[in-house]
Amino acid sequence: MPGIGADTIRILVATDNHVGYAERDAIRGDDSWKSFHEVMCLAKERDVDMVLLAGDLFHDNKPSRKSMFQVMRSLRINCYGERPCELEMLSDGSEVFMGAFDHVNYEDPDINVAIPVFSIHGNHDDPSGEGHLAALDLLQAAGLVNYYGRTPESDNVQVKPVLLQKGNTKLALYGMSNVRDERLFRTFTDGKVKFFQPGTQKNDWFNLMSVHQNHHAYTDTGYLPENFLPNFLDLVIWGHEHECLIDPKYNPETNFQVMQPGSSIATSLMPGEAVPKHVAILSVIGKDFQVETIRLKTVRPFVMREIVLQEEKEAMKLAKKANNRVELTRFLTTIVNEMIEEANDEWEAAQGDEERDETEERPKPLIRLRVEYTAPEGGNFDCENPQRFSNRFNDKVANTSDVVQFYRKKSAAVRKSQSGADLPDESILASMALDSVKVEKLVREFLAAQSLTILPQNSFGDAVNQFIDKDDKHAMELFVSENLVKQVESLMNMDDVDEENILEAMEKEKSHLEELFASSGRTKRPGRAKRMARPDMWDSGENGPWEDQAAATLHFDSEYSEDTLVRPAKKPTTNGKAKAAPKKTAPPAKKSALVAKSSQGKKKVELDEDEDEDVVMLDDDDDEENDDYDDDDDDDDDNENQLFVKPAPPARGQKTAPAKAPAKAPVKAPAAKRAPARGVAAAKQSQLSFSQPSRGATKRAVQEIVDDEISDDDDAFEPAPTARSTRSRR
Repeated sequence: MPGIGADTIRILVATDNHVGYAERDAIRGDDSWKSFHEVMCLAKERDVDMVLLAGDLFHDNKPSRKSMFQVMRSLRINCYGERPCELEMLSDGSEVFMGAFDHVNYEDPDINVAIPVFSIHGNHDDPSGEGHLAALDLLQAAGLVNYYGRTPESDNVQVKPVLLQKGNTKLALYGMSNVRDERLFRTFTDGKVKFFQPGTQKNDWFNLMSVHQNHHAYTDTGYLPENFLPNFLDLVIWGHEHECLIDPKYNPETNFQVMQPGSSIATSLMPGEAVPKHVAILSVIGKDFQVETIRLKTVRPFVMREIVLQEEKEAMKLAKKANNRVELTRFLTTIVNEMIEEANDEWEAAQGDEERDETEERPKPLIRLRVEYTAPEGGNFDCENPQRFSNRFNDKVANTSDVVQFYRKKSAAVRKSQSGADLPDESILASMALDSVKVEKLVREFLAAQSLTILPQNSFGDAVNQFIDKDDKHAMELFVSENLVKQVESLMNMDDVDEENILEAMEKEKSHLEELFASSGRTKRPGRAKRMARPDMWDSGENGPWEDQAAATLHFDSEYSEDTLVRPAKKPTTNGKAKAAPKKTAPPAKKSALVAKSSQGKKKVELDEDEDEDVVMLDDDDDEENDDYDDDDDDDDDNENQLFVKPAPPARGQKTAPAKAPAKAPVKAPAAKRAPARGVAAAKQSQLSFSQPSRGATKRAVQEIVDDEISDDDDAFEPAPTARSTRSRR
């Protein structure tokens, strides 16, 4: 577009597309992918430099083939092209993208990407199953999406930025994919979240971050407080919340602004979803930014209203009548028709003066009328069945079964189920409408009204969540069988257990299992599973599909829980431009040439002539404590911090172990011999300095900021080989 400066980075921001939501619905089945396609078409029409998605691209973590096809189709149509991408990648892709393809897609020589898409995963499209893969991994393997901000360890989170530059504008793109809110809250309070940032020229970087967590405090620890995030950020894109609050809001405590774009499709009939849906184009120039909001036109109109019959004069006239169902239904029908007209007018206004295809039909709106029908003393409101009432509008609305919702004032009476178990209060059940119910909350509230004797209560909700949300058919069976086995083993190991205190012993073991779950955050899951062949005598017509039977899958126990399981290291790949950083493996026999000058407290990294130079970020806060690690820890740190190199010189006044000098000698010798053979020119060396930020000592305990450094020479924006820091052994 004309008028866009050479230093302006234009970013289209969207969140929570939920492609695949209600795809089996005859009326609303195509709503989600049509809205997503409009978002991607806007990116191409407005000629943006990149697209940023803050989670929940898909509604399911195992999307259907139709959903995957529509997303891939839209990305190929709008993101591929001959126009060169003007963004320069400054950081090592292997540190921020991971996976099999550890480079940004627009630098791939085999595809032409004009508009790159950067995305984190949300709670709906999170990694799961064998290989711990997400739907975004498939899109990244196809070269359509840059999947960043992964959180492989939810109890040890390291947030490393994607460093981009256009002209004189430098962008540090941070991302933190969804982690269970309670778990992430504990990780922050334990100080196990580390943020990396460039050390040199850090005042020149625009720090943009995307998260996908609860924004509001639904429970004490079930959200991410804004003040947990570091105050060096400039703007935070907040996903997961569906209410559109597109205008950035300044937080004076943290000194950054927060934008909540909301979802591009209504997935529940709640007031927050009735707000008009928008996306934003973020224009970054240096440290300043501007926001242009764009209303989506393909979103199905949604109008919601709530009435109290006692406050309606016409309804109060009917309260004293004995049989008032017909008149009351007629009164409510009039209100619904008014809402339908309002929704249609709203959709027409959103289309503007744009010419439309005459064959295009106006979409049927979503209508939700909440009716509080508590009758006055001596009166009565005879309401019609909600579904029968909703079916009156089959040809006018999209949600033909839940147009109206009747409810009464909350009461504190304790209800009893048919089985005699205590149920939660009426107020709690009223708040758990089908529109907003969460499985974990539902289980927690019902278990709070009663107690389990053998099975642990806190992990029961996790098993139900796996069964419903993750489509794990054997989650409940495994939960019951595993905990029963543990109870039996515990009782068998006790010598002095008799019939009188057996209940006390089981209660003690149950408390132990609950403590284990509370510390790990998730029930222990089998690490591997093997599919068993179908028996020859199995009759699928009589007994059902063999794949759905519990005996069809043989599970193997694992030492670690699913949350703490670390994926095995994969063989590094390259794209012909940059060398991928190796994963954690055994220490190699030879190390890269890394020469350190102890007198100046600096290091020089020698580079090949045929390799360019990457931006190097340095982690300088763990130098002293890492001296106490054993040899294995040193090798792991060397491999993990290929890009984020730890400085060798100790702080002033720090005592140095005398054994360090001879330990470094055999490491330097091979490097010095290899340098002349590789033909490295002196001019190709970059000089890096290390300094501790003055504000590091005053940081809060909930976060750990790591100041890193960037080489400042002319070749700093080109890919470079990774280098290992040398360590001493004791």
